[in-house]
Amino acid sequence: MSKQNSAACNETFVSVDVETSGPNPSQYSLLSIGACLVHDRTKTFYVELRPVNHNATEEALMISRLSLEHLDEQGVPPAEAMAHFEAWLTEVAPPNAQPIFVAFNAPFDWMFVNDYFHRFLGQNPFGYSALDVKSFYMGVAGVCWSETSLRYATARYLEQRPLTHHALQDALDQAELFEKMLDS
Repeated sequence: MSKQNSAACNETFVSVDVETSGPNPSQYSLLSIGACLVHDRTKTFYVELRPVNHNATEEALMISRLSLEHLDEQGVPPAEAMAHFEAWLTEVAPPNAQPIFVAFNAPFDWMFVNDYFHRFLGQNPFGYSALDVKSFYMGVAGVCWSETSLRYATARYLEQRPLTHHALQDALDQAELFEKMLDS
């Protein structure tokens, strides 16, 4: 689906990536959100959030390279961060266009973003669904689920460029990956 087709459908694809302190939002914190428009990667959003608690897995903190102590002092309070994210979405999406949440392994990123929007703002501007790039890749490439990891998709579309685990850069890379899949 081209940029023109998504506009005709009154949809705006938004690539989103998050870094967290663990595997689920009921016990762990959303630490950073990166987002960009899929068809205009110059329009970006990034925020680092103050943790809601100090629960963390060593693996999550090693991957994100974010410090709970630093975020306690420098992170944006969650309600404020989500309000900024919602305002950015309103600013970059055309009037009456539905923002579509797009992520590589969307179930993970989606559960944190959805939880935080509902917990801190009472609603999610993305609605109740997300577009999973892994699943999309499975359909486009005609491969088995076991062959949908990022290493397979980036080998085909991004010359095996690894993700940085910085939420904004990963959102930008995911947007490029998804746009190339749409154009293939």
